Amino acid sequence: MAKSSVEAVTEDKIAKGGVLARLYFDVQDTDKSKLQPMLTELISEHLLKERGVVYCTGTIEDPIEKNGIFITSASVMILLESFAPLINIAFRYAPAGCEILRPERELCLRTNQLQSLVLDVSEIATGYSKYMLEKVMDKDALEDFKKRLDNRAELGKRLMEKRGEGEGNGT
Repeated sequence: MAKSSVEAVTEDKIAKGGVLARLYFDVQDTDKSKLQPMLTELISEHLLKERGVVYCTGTIEDPIEKNGIFITSASVMILLESFAPLINIAFRYAPAGCEILRPERELCLRTNQLQSLVLDVSEIATGYSKYMLEKVMDKDALEDFKKRLDNRAELGKRLMEKRGEGEGNGT
């Protein structure tokens, strides 16, 4: 039997370092009618548009009511170019659960992929810190903090450039 185009794309991406995962998300609200649109928007307007996502599709459960609050969940199948986008998605959208479906045994990451992954995590953490601090800092302290972040970004850029120069001369 011939493979479907989805199966063919999945096989190709997995062979090139891709990851197939199932993510679980939940939402709660006192208004039952808001739940399905919220999860639909999460899947089609956010997850699908994230960098490194090849495709994603989801199923949304019927809401249940508990103590005046409605809750539902979505199971989202997502194919990613590599492991790093999965980390970014986990930070940005905080799924309630995650299953790595493929590759089934092990995933090998090159050093540059690991470095990129660590920098992505650092960028996300910095973004969260900045957001939280902007909410509690006065204007002067916030400006000082922004300058420090700019300086840190410049230092990081220079370090990466310096490292790149060192790779070519055997150091």
